Amino acid sequence: MGCEMRKEKIYKDFKGKKICVIGDIIYDRFIFGNVSRVSPEAPVPVVEVWDEKGALGGAANVANNIKALGGEPILLGVIGKDTFGKDFLESLKKQKIESKYILLEKEMQTIVKTRLIAQRQQIARIDREKKKALPEEVTKKLKRSVYEILDKCDAVIASDYAKGTFNQKFLLWLGEKISERKIPYIVDPKPQNFPYPKATIVTPNRSEAAGFLHKEITKDNIFSFAGEILSKTDWKAVLITLGEDGMALYERNSKSISLIPAKLKEVYDVTGAGDTVVSAMAMALSSGYSYKISAEIANAAASVVVTKLGTATCSIEELIKSL
Repeated sequence: MGCEMRKEKIYKDFKGKKICVIGDIIYDRFIFGNVSRVSPEAPVPVVEVWDEKGALGGAANVANNIKALGGEPILLGVIGKDTFGKDFLESLKKQKIESKYILLEKEMQTIVKTRLIAQRQQIARIDREKKKALPEEVTKKLKRSVYEILDKCDAVIASDYAKGTFNQKFLLWLGEKISERKIPYIVDPKPQNFPYPKATIVTPNRSEAAGFLHKEITKDNIFSFAGEILSKTDWKAVLITLGEDGMALYERNSKSISLIPAKLKEVYDVTGAGDTVVSAMAMALSSGYSYKISAEIANAAASVVVTKLGTATCSIEELIKSL
């Protein structure tokens, strides 16, 4: 596909794609400052704050990436009925992402990750969260939302940060409902909830994939490793992201592995890169692209966001340029 033809095709194919994103919602906060001295009270740096901002994290960052790539995200998830929950909804509004299917629950706490950044370096992170599974009545509400929107969707993404949204029972139900619609189902996983029944493709990083089989991935065993993952699942493909070593795509039907080299750029921050990968895969697969081309698109998109500081997105224009 020629460069101009591909550019026009991606713009056209991605525009307006409706992608359901369901998963753990996180509110990311960033505190920026300068460090010029050490505290007299303890051997720690004194940070003079010059700016603070909030950003969409977790499943919400996936939705934000879908939006940046020209799609229409439908975000499903749970936040607390608290101050940070209100701040999160305000951030969602600023990004023009619909909040209709966000559940505000009194008994839940909005998950917040606050990063302290000085001289473009993260020097501390403060997490506010209570790790607990969703109450059954809240899961039922999520299921009702899935029923309501599934027929409108071109693809579904499960964004699992192991914060309680998913469990084996819910994932089995979700996989069955999506498979009935015959649309792509893309999963950004955590080992705790393996094996994600009925997934089209799952996109673990090196650590997550190792957690599936409880053994290390090496350059020598990547082929057999990916094959073993598919032998234990019903997925059509697996895409293992390997950082500076690129990506490894294994397709069930072809029983072959494609190694996609990383695009060599200066890496500032890998925060949210996995969100970008799963977003780009969903947009490409729902547009009818092959697994290989979809993975190359995801690789190009991820190479953009790692050059940015904090939770970031890749716009459709930046994707085209990267490709």
